[in-house]
Amino acid sequence: MADKSGAELISEARKRIKEISVADVLAMQARGDNAVYLDVREQNEWNLGHIPKATFLPRGVIETTVEQRVPRDAKVIIYCASGNRSVLAAETMHHMGYHDVASMAGGIRKWVESGGDVEG
Repeated sequence: MADKSGAELISEARKRIKEISVADVLAMQARGDNAVYLDVREQNEWNLGHIPKATFLPRGVIETTVEQRVPRDAKVIIYCASGNRSVLAAETMHHMGYHDVASMAGGIRKWVESGGDVEG
């Protein structure tokens, strides 16, 4: 097996998972769609601000913690700072049996640029 860069891993995962735009997530919220917003950034990033009512679960503990925090049948929107860690987290969760999972393209940076609410 050939060695791969982090960028290659992210690019390959992006082809296998669902990505959703910030505009689509904002529309979901406006409609009142039920979803778990999963923030997979680190604690210091979370402290700077996050999507209201998001669940904090750093990417490094997804495999060991997500089952206790998020039901497998939940609709899950995962985000990070720019949309790379969330792609990898979405792929991991899909492998774990979560089938309604999407990564928010552009992450919280795009969320803020698009006028999304932030708390914290």
